Amino acid sequence: MPALTIFTPSYNRADLLPRGYEALKRQTNKDFIWMIVDDGSTDNTSQIVKPWLKDTSVGFEVQYMKKENGGLHTGYNTAIEYANTELMVCVDSDDYMPDDAVEKILTFWKKNGSKKYAGIIGLDYDLEGNRIGDFLPNQKTVNLIDLLTGKYNILNGDRTNVIRTELYKEVAPMKSFPGEKNFNPHYMHLEISKKYDFLVLNENLKFVEYQPGGMSDSMLHQYYSSPNSFAETRKLYLSLKGTSWKFKLKHSIHYVSSCILAKRGMKIAYTETSEKFYYIVGFLPGILLNFYIRMKG
Repeated sequence: MPALTIFTPSYNRADLLPRGYEALKRQTNKDFIWMIVDDGSTDNTSQIVKPWLKDTSVGFEVQYMKKENGGLHTGYNTAIEYANTELMVCVDSDDYMPDDAVEKILTFWKKNGSKKYAGIIGLDYDLEGNRIGDFLPNQKTVNLIDLLTGKYNILNGDRTNVIRTELYKEVAPMKSFPGEKNFNPHYMHLEISKKYDFLVLNENLKFVEYQPGGMSDSMLHQYYSSPNSFAETRKLYLSLKGTSWKFKLKHSIHYVSSCILAKRGMKIAYTETSEKFYYIVGFLPGILLNFYIRMKG
């Protein structure tokens, strides 16, 4: 059994998947499985992928699963359900790995990894070869919650998270709300980070390209179209220990706004949050943010 599952949730990206496939064919270490999770594509993705499933000359197995369209987080859910390797890493359909990324991951994990750690956190670069954000702190481990809350004095850009599969299975599946497709899978990484730190690997593990309609595109529209998902995310943020008052107030305002958009009862929303004082303080600004999102979303 290979050590690593590289999984790629994909929706109507038949034009981009070959680039990722060619990058995997160039890997200097082929001890991995590539799992493509087709999120209900209506283009010719299945035809593009079909010959790859039979090609044994590339040195790695390609798996293909097609499911009903449900958004990125449901692609994660499917991949986690079926993966049985020690490690997993997501490479989106519009991204691809440097030729030595798998070798770096597996060599580093073999030398340093254990069940004490969640996995590895590495760097992302854009297609021009520019690092996205600063280098990670020069230390053995970091915690993703500390990255989120600004504990480290760095510009926090995109990262690649390599996760122990058994930990993914502990926190999956993510909830799904009818009609909502924008629940950020980083939710699971933060849940894992409540118990485990990540080993730091200050190396490029992924080239990133942002596509129109992707997870990072049109954030206000995503707030409007997936309010329950964002309310759950803000509720998680507010449950994190040791955060600053600014962090709590900011995310309380967003929590109120998302709960209004989701038509959650305000009494229920108040009961569910762990930061009731900040909920009250942020209530009026949350109403104003809600109006703004409705106008722009």
